[in-house]
Amino acid sequence: MPTTSVSATEQPPVVVVGAGPIGLAAAAHLVERGIEPLVLEAGPSAATAVRAWAHVRLFSPWAEVTDPAAEKLLAPTGWTRPDGTVYPTGGDWARKYLQPLADALGDKVRYGATVTGVARAGRDRIVDSGRDEQPFVVHVRTASGHEERITARAVVDASGTWSTPGPMGADGLPALGEKAAADRVSYRVPDLSDPAVRARYAGRRTAVVGSGASAFTALAYLADLAEEDDATHAVWILRRGIRTDTYGGGEADQLPARGALGLRAKAAVDNGHAGAVTGFRIAAVERDTDDRLVLVAEDGRRLDPVDEVIVLTGFRPDLSFLSEVRLGLDERLQAPTALAPLIDPNVHSCGTVYPHGVNELSHPEQGVYLVGMKSYGRAPTFLAMTGYEQVRSIAAAIAGDREAAERVELTLPETGVCGGAGLFDDPDAVQGAEGGCCAAPATLQIGIGAPAASGGC
Repeated sequence: MPTTSVSATEQPPVVVVGAGPIGLAAAAHLVERGIEPLVLEAGPSAATAVRAWAHVRLFSPWAEVTDPAAEKLLAPTGWTRPDGTVYPTGGDWARKYLQPLADALGDKVRYGATVTGVARAGRDRIVDSGRDEQPFVVHVRTASGHEERITARAVVDASGTWSTPGPMGADGLPALGEKAAADRVSYRVPDLSDPAVRARYAGRRTAVVGSGASAFTALAYLADLAEEDDATHAVWILRRGIRTDTYGGGEADQLPARGALGLRAKAAVDNGHAGAVTGFRIAAVERDTDDRLVLVAEDGRRLDPVDEVIVLTGFRPDLSFLSEVRLGLDERLQAPTALAPLIDPNVHSCGTVYPHGVNELSHPEQGVYLVGMKSYGRAPTFLAMTGYEQVRSIAAAIAGDREAAERVELTLPETGVCGGAGLFDDPDAVQGAEGGCCAAPATLQIGIGAPAASGGC
């Protein structure tokens, strides 16, 4: 297939991988800088991954999930910004903001375009000579199966981590038998408003593996189903014991939506709709004589059979198509080396992640950037507003405005509201919280000194 060509006086585009929230924001910032972006989206529409959890409500209100450059691009189209205090669902986010933004970008966004490789033109990973002077080549497979090479001046990878969920095996590898049990294993929060999905779990015994907000959400959904069908039961599999923080901050959580979600999960256990199994590190999945699944721990313990398993153990980046560029990644998180200490989940929540930009996101290969969830590797502490600032900084750096690139300004609630998923169908239930460190925003800057600690947030 032909290579996309440019004239001697025309710069090739900056290729952005992924038409999700951060990829589209990157394109908007590049347009604002007078730089031509080309957004390559594997799915058939914008925000394919977000649409996959359309039924789940965000913890963050509209005011914290739209990007300023994107809003400027949308303004001439007649777009109206949603009420900033309302908490959108994933479906709302995609329909009311992300798809209109992609539409405003027009032919700068291509759908059905899967990136299969990125390299320096004429240079594999080993070659040093003339490397930095060469443009990038991006290999793409279209929805029809055709292959193309696209020339790029820089590559911004905003492909996220949705396509690579963590396995149920406690050692980070699929448990023995996990792949063979694929017909009974899901890696997503179920949408029980879908009759087919509801029928899959109604009246069944389901294991939920994981200890984060997604696991809380699944437990709460299954508990609601159990209220209608008392044969429905969940088994919550925890690799650790139950501690004071197992259910989050509860009523003391400065994020009301997040706290309420933890309380819903606790109620599912307390009310008998779910049983908790602690210290259970899964090593194998077996089928019994009734074709049900038996989970086996590393210490040999075996659980009573279950009908379904929902695995919610986080996500990890797909680095396969970046194998020919030189990345500097932390060996634990698979995040950029300079960023990793700032986002380490052993130390940080999303409220304590230090603002960062092009300096922390740069790699030995100049002109390649991982942004958004992809930049956080395996860390779950990503915040949408942080991603918007990442791409603002990177767009400035690509434009040659180093001063603006290094002066990354980030306005966020002092708690640092997570960009992850919540549960609530009633937005009023999580609005209007006063006091504490949710009450006022703080402006934080990079390169000017570390921000003050925000107390018990």
